[in-house]
Amino acid sequence: MLSKEENELLTRIGPGTPMGTLFRRFWIPALLSEELPGPDCAPVRVTLMNEKLIAFRDTDGKVGLLNRYCSHRGADLFYGRNEERGLRCVYHGWKFDVKGRCIEIPNATVGSAFMNKCGLKSYPTQESGGMIWTYMGPPELMPELPHYEFLQVPPSHCYVSKFRAEGNYLQSLEGECDSGHVGFLHRYLQQDGVSAASAGGQNFVTRIPHVSWEIDETDYGLMMAAQRDLGDGRANWRANLFMLPHTVPIATVRGVTMTCHIRVPIDDESSWLYRPRWNPSRPLTVNELAQFKHGGEDYPELIPGTYIPKENKSNDYMIDRSVQRHFSYTGIRSLAAQDMAVQSDQAGVIADRTQENLVSADRAVIMMRQKLLKSARDLQAGKEPPEAKRPESFSARALDIVVPIDADWRHEMRAAMAPERPWVAAAS
Repeated sequence: MLSKEENELLTRIGPGTPMGTLFRRFWIPALLSEELPGPDCAPVRVTLMNEKLIAFRDTDGKVGLLNRYCSHRGADLFYGRNEERGLRCVYHGWKFDVKGRCIEIPNATVGSAFMNKCGLKSYPTQESGGMIWTYMGPPELMPELPHYEFLQVPPSHCYVSKFRAEGNYLQSLEGECDSGHVGFLHRYLQQDGVSAASAGGQNFVTRIPHVSWEIDETDYGLMMAAQRDLGDGRANWRANLFMLPHTVPIATVRGVTMTCHIRVPIDDESSWLYRPRWNPSRPLTVNELAQFKHGGEDYPELIPGTYIPKENKSNDYMIDRSVQRHFSYTGIRSLAAQDMAVQSDQAGVIADRTQENLVSADRAVIMMRQKLLKSARDLQAGKEPPEAKRPESFSARALDIVVPIDADWRHEMRAAMAPERPWVAAAS
């Protein structure tokens, strides 16, 4: 279990908090590119780590991410006019460019010095992989965008979605480091003598809930390998990766379209889950894109015009007790909603980890917490997170393999994790 002080440090992510400061040393997704579909389109409200911001795409296609409120008298710039290379407040006409500079004050005659001091806080952005990324830390420490594999493949090979998850971000992130829960939460019951496998992995993950852990520190964070003894002289190893501070590539079988989860805090009580899906060897198929876009077992269906799942806390995630009795362990349709049902309220929207009773199955969760705690405390002491300056290490892959029980699984894993880049050869 954690102390009260440790739990506070891990879960609070606003400006000036230790964990909020750590997150701000890394690039994070601010919104999907599709949310700003073209030049001079409508601005979008964005809340990141307890900061209320406004995003807009100017006449030249550049993206601005600014403090949401006009520096004149605090009007909400969501209602602003996006026109002629800037966002204009509709209250008195003050106008701001993508860098937050005040470029027009039409309701008064002022000098340039006054106009210069009326700028808004702004954050740099980069657009890559269907996402608009931002860096919210000190400008002089801004790192390179991490070399995630899904940012390197051609656009036809990748699709990214997002949805809102209730509850503190850490509860969701802990779920990514908890391979054993899959054998319960995402299990399908016996039907006509056949057990259905959970999406996202081999059927071992639902059939064998007992796991043993091997966890290594890496240049990006942690490699968390869960072993399942198959009872026939073989072992299944599923290695998820924890990439500081918010990214977890999910273990997949070699050759299968891959998955990555990026947990971005909105505030202390909610977060966004960004889900890149990509295949290094081929474009995504029509059927894959249909599933990713329109919901399915692995994806929650969204309320039209929003990024909020139809299965949500207000309707008990649409649990069906008949389905729970006869088909699935939870009676909740999508895997994502199954996660949210148990993670959004763990005796509170911010779990009280001082009351836990942890077991060996929780080892990866424990180590992930320790990694975040150490990184945040090091930063408080003036030591910058080295992972932020190692963008190339973020191209590592998560993997699901089966090997002989006595095999050198690390050797097998390293060989199978070697990145493929066939699109590079094709282009040359």
